[in-house]
Amino acid sequence: MQTLVMAHAAFGHNHFFKNNYLFKQWTDADGILEYLQFAKSYIAKCEDRHGPQAVEEILDAAHALMDFGVFRYRRPPPLTTREEESKLRAREEYETRTFNDLWRTLPSKARDAKLSETEEERGNRRRLMKLPQENILYFLEKFSPVLESWQREILHIVRTIAQYFYPQKQTKVMNEGCATFVHYYIVNKLYDQGRISEGALLEILHSHSNVVMQPGFDDPRYGGINPYALGFEMMCDIQRICTTPTKEDRQWFPEIAGSGDWRSALKHAWANYRDESFILQYLSPHLMRKFRMFLISDREDDSHYTVEGIHDEAGFRKVRTALARSYDISRMEPDIQVWDADLKGDRCLSLRHTALDRIPLDVKERDQVLRYLRRLWGYDVSITSVDRDSGEELTEARLTEDKLKVSTGVG
Repeated sequence: MQTLVMAHAAFGHNHFFKNNYLFKQWTDADGILEYLQFAKSYIAKCEDRHGPQAVEEILDAAHALMDFGVFRYRRPPPLTTREEESKLRAREEYETRTFNDLWRTLPSKARDAKLSETEEERGNRRRLMKLPQENILYFLEKFSPVLESWQREILHIVRTIAQYFYPQKQTKVMNEGCATFVHYYIVNKLYDQGRISEGALLEILHSHSNVVMQPGFDDPRYGGINPYALGFEMMCDIQRICTTPTKEDRQWFPEIAGSGDWRSALKHAWANYRDESFILQYLSPHLMRKFRMFLISDREDDSHYTVEGIHDEAGFRKVRTALARSYDISRMEPDIQVWDADLKGDRCLSLRHTALDRIPLDVKERDQVLRYLRRLWGYDVSITSVDRDSGEELTEARLTEDKLKVSTGVG
């Protein structure tokens, strides 16, 4: 087992982490251990000073919003040392005090309804608050009127860790496929060279088989396509295409078919793709047949399912495109942004959900997250779902201090 873990993680995962472009752009491996130590120490101090329950309350709310605590299009700064982190916190606390002065100069809530903003004032305020804002935790850290400095720091810690793991969500198939292929290759080479026994190899292959098993759709254990199974088979398939291609392979993959240099082909793929683009580029008809893949459409306005992709050339391309799209993080996670914060009115925090294919948010999770949001913001919170294509407003939910109000067809 130790041999398997070393081959899988120390060689496979390490290679992927060090060479894939997403991890190079978004991950600071040199600073993460020191930062985690700082975070652990800071949380412990907060528990001693404010009590575990108060800290857990903020952590629960922050973790509920963790997926919306990353910058998806802006590269984060490198993780700093403790001394630099201390300077950064001092600057951010100064900014917080400056912003809180703005809150203190606002009239009392009883008189808020009588005030209104001009378009110029509203535009200036939105620019100051960098709206719309995709990073909800960042917005709350900077602009929440009720959070204390230690609570803002906890939000900063949670979103920093979320940012660090952001590439993981986009490379599950590739990452595990790379590590599984590498450990499989290494342990077989070790056996061929007489460095491990038959018993050791069989024990390793037993664990390997459990990892790459793909249950059928009617199996109680089925939970979708196993990323280990798909990733491993795609890596093996690239090796096969490079060494023993078929005529079909030469048509679909002319750049690598028959090249013989499967190591370079795999290294190129590991370095330059994420799950969505990797599947779209390298999933072969051979593998789609092996996994018995086909495409079913389930449209909202249809009374029945339709088989749209079968095992012909057009069908293979449809299946591959649809499978790749299912790994697109912009489709897996809802597009929710902070849209406005009415400082002079009722101080309601307004969020906007851009619905893809009119798919609504899960009601139970939406309502729970709104409660966490209200805890961090301190005032009412609302979220409006808008159809991405037509701009039609579909639903609106607003959480006040005492109740949740939901309306549909608000457009």
